[in-house]
Amino acid sequence: MKIEVWSDYVCPFCYIGKRRLEEALAQFPHKEQVEVEFKSFELDPNSPKNIGQNIHEVLAKKYGMSIEQAKQANQSVGQQAATVGLTFNFDEMKPTNTFDAHRLAKFAKTKGKEAAISEKLLQAYFTDSKHIGENETLVEIAVEGGLDRQEVLNVLADKNSFAQDVRFDESIAQQYGVRGVPYFVLNQKYAISGAQPIETFKGALQKVWEEESSSPMLQDLSTDADVSCEDGSCAIPEK
Repeated sequence: MKIEVWSDYVCPFCYIGKRRLEEALAQFPHKEQVEVEFKSFELDPNSPKNIGQNIHEVLAKKYGMSIEQAKQANQSVGQQAATVGLTFNFDEMKPTNTFDAHRLAKFAKTKGKEAAISEKLLQAYFTDSKHIGENETLVEIAVEGGLDRQEVLNVLADKNSFAQDVRFDESIAQQYGVRGVPYFVLNQKYAISGAQPIETFKGALQKVWEEESSSPMLQDLSTDADVSCEDGSCAIPEK
C-alpha cells in the first residue's frame, strides 16, 4: 500500500495529521507493507523569506480577525497538537517561504532521508522556533539528518536544483483539486483531506487493505474456453 501525503512545513495541521497517520499505522497489523511518500505543497508560494510579522499577525491579516482572535485560534490548534504529543511554540514561530525547504526534502529523498528530513523541518519550525527559510538553518537540519553538508550547500545554491520536482508535486495536487493540506492519497484511489481523527485513518487503512487483498492483481478478461496450459499440459479446444 502506498500513501502519498501533500503537506507544507509551516502548516500546523500537516504536523498534527502526520502524527495521527503515524499513530494509526502503529496499530495497523500490515504497517510494514505500507510506504509513505511526502509531496510538496506551498500554502503561500509568494511569501517572502522574511515576512516581518509574527504568526498571530499573519493569521489576523489573512483572515481579517483581531490579534487576540488569532492568538485564541492558535491556542486551540496548539491544544490539538498536544493530544498527539507535539508542542507548538506559536509566539516564537518564524513565518517564511518554504520553497527551499521543499527542495531540500526532494534532495533528501534521493538519499533515502526524506522521512527524517521532513520530520526535522516540521519540528524545527513548530517546536524549535527556527527559521526554515534560511539556508544556514536548512544546512543544519540536513546535516543532523545525515546528509552531506557540501552537497546540501550545492543544492541550495542552485535555485533550479530539485525545483522541477517540487513543481511537479504541486501540479499533481492541482489536478487532484487540492485546495488545502494535509491531503492523503491511498493507492491513488482514496483521499483523506485534513488532519482527521486517528480512527478515520485506521478505517481507511483497513478498507484499502481489504480491497487490495481480495482483488486479483490482474483482472482476467479471458473467455471461458479452455485454451490455457495448466499443470504442464495444454487443452486444445475442439473444432
